[in-house]
Amino acid sequence: MMSMLFSFIFLIPLSFYVNWWMIMNFMLLVFFYYFISTPFNTYYSLISYSFGGDILSMSLIFLSIWITVLMLMASFNIYKFNNFSNEFIFTCIMLLLFLMLSFSTTNMFLFYLFFESSLIPTLFLIFGWGYQPERLSAGFYLLFYTLFASLPLLIGIFYINSISFTLFYFLISIDLNFFLYLSMILAFLVKMPMIFFHFWLPSAHVEAPISGSMILAGILLKLGGYGLMRVMLFSYNYAILYNYIWMCLSLFGMFLVGFICLSQTDMKSLIAYSSVGHMGLVICGIFTLNTWGLYGSLIMMIAHGLCSSALFCLANISYERVSSRSFYINKGLITFMPSMSLFWFLMSANNMACPPSLNLLGEIMLINSLVGWSSLSMLFLAFSSFLSCCYSIYMYSISQHGSMYSGLKSISSGSVREFFLIFYHWIPLNLIILKTDIFVIWY
Repeated sequence: MMSMLFSFIFLIPLSFYVNWWMIMNFMLLVFFYYFISTPFNTYYSLISYSFGGDILSMSLIFLSIWITVLMLMASFNIYKFNNFSNEFIFTCIMLLLFLMLSFSTTNMFLFYLFFESSLIPTLFLIFGWGYQPERLSAGFYLLFYTLFASLPLLIGIFYINSISFTLFYFLISIDLNFFLYLSMILAFLVKMPMIFFHFWLPSAHVEAPISGSMILAGILLKLGGYGLMRVMLFSYNYAILYNYIWMCLSLFGMFLVGFICLSQTDMKSLIAYSSVGHMGLVICGIFTLNTWGLYGSLIMMIAHGLCSSALFCLANISYERVSSRSFYINKGLITFMPSMSLFWFLMSANNMACPPSLNLLGEIMLINSLVGWSSLSMLFLAFSSFLSCCYSIYMYSISQHGSMYSGLKSISSGSVREFFLIFYHWIPLNLIILKTDIFVIWY
């Protein structure tokens, strides 16, 4: 584990001297080397200096590295116009390191430390490379929502240490009460985000640069799911009494978010709200506390990370040419960028869980686990699945069809870099389904 971390720490001094593409290629090389050589074990392995990983950790670590490489690929304009490109690479690598440390630590307090530390580079991305003056308020939203919910978690962790004498996930044994239970899960529910705690997410996404949106949707939301899975290891005896509260809220939230998405006029805002719906399903899956729910949650998190990130890339590709994210101006893109329209279609289809995407497998497992928990949940699941289909079709048809904005007189094809960028999202999203037995042996 430490060798993987050190290979990325080695990149930090290089980021100020070496070419943008060299850094990206080196990260890809490191990714494939460790991806091929890492045993995906059901138990916690590769332990060194209290860092290690099981299938859950390693899946999310590899997803983090992959998304970070694609972030650099998507943000090529920062390099092209020399917009503090070295500082940008440094921020991305620091963010990746904090994420890798969060997913690989076995200590509850260290997890909290790295979980909160990942906020700082994210804020730098939003403040430093965001588009509009509102990015300051969006950054503060993100910071204070997360910190407000995280302080009870920190107090809870200290209390567990004083009672249980250990913070190692698998050794903690404690009798919970309602306040401790609430303090342990609230930070993760806000980070996911759960409906009614989600107000920071659309503003952060809309104001963030493409790299910020990709890492927010791709990885940072998954920190909440990962934390919940780890906390449930020692709190399931008590959690089973109260989990229904959050599940009912999330089921209602998924239904509500479908209508919110259909009323959006901003491309990024629609994709951000769809994330809230997908994460609601993941929350329900984790809180059912059955194996189908946990398998489905992991698969859904990976699928959503790739799919949502790709949709933000597509929105940004349009934004770079049209200088607007509004659906009123982004119309008829099929005549403006015909080749890119195929990728819009593929990603919209994946977003509504069409076969053979990972989203479909995740949704099938999660729906199974939820219907097993309560057959009444079928009502909300049916409506939310239908609405997710509706807003994906709405996003595709509004942006691709209709009369083109008169300010766009020319035709514009995507560059090779942009096609590769979307392709690198699409390939794992549709081919991992051939090897999903990895994800269903970890728990």
